[in-house]
Amino acid sequence: MINEQIRDREVRLIGENGEQLGIMAARDALKLAREAELDLVKIAPTAKPPVCKIIDYGKYRYEMSRKEKEAKKKQKVVEIKEIRMSPNIDVNDLNTKIANARKFLTKGNKVKVTVRFRGREMAHMQDNRYILEDFAKQLEDVAVIDKPIKQEGRTLTIFLGEKKQ
Repeated sequence: MINEQIRDREVRLIGENGEQLGIMAARDALKLAREAELDLVKIAPTAKPPVCKIIDYGKYRYEMSRKEKEAKKKQKVVEIKEIRMSPNIDVNDLNTKIANARKFLTKGNKVKVTVRFRGREMAHMQDNRYILEDFAKQLEDVAVIDKPIKQEGRTLTIFLGEKKQ
């Protein structure tokens, strides 16, 4: 809330240079802000009495948007990379998939490893859990299991995340 939007009877006022001006009527605070050709902005509405500050509101909004943009730049988006396999995967193919998963994990991404069953393979779903268990065991040095093995319809899935040092 700024200027006339502030309806409180009393406010704690902070000056334009950050100095405490004490508790005063909202009208008086607004008068001081007008004299300085600045705005009266409520910065802590839940305090008793609410805290208001005399500042240039346009400049304040600009600086806040800059801070938000800077915070967004520093965020890291974690992607989920999926590795799909079939239950009758060969050892060399499995090693290639493990190498790819290792590369994804070292870059900071999460890995979803999926084994898809088709036709008659569906009868042996539980017998092939060892594929995912071995996959996770071979990546123990760089990965930790985020979500354990789960059956979803025709697939068995496990989520691996980067191990924190």
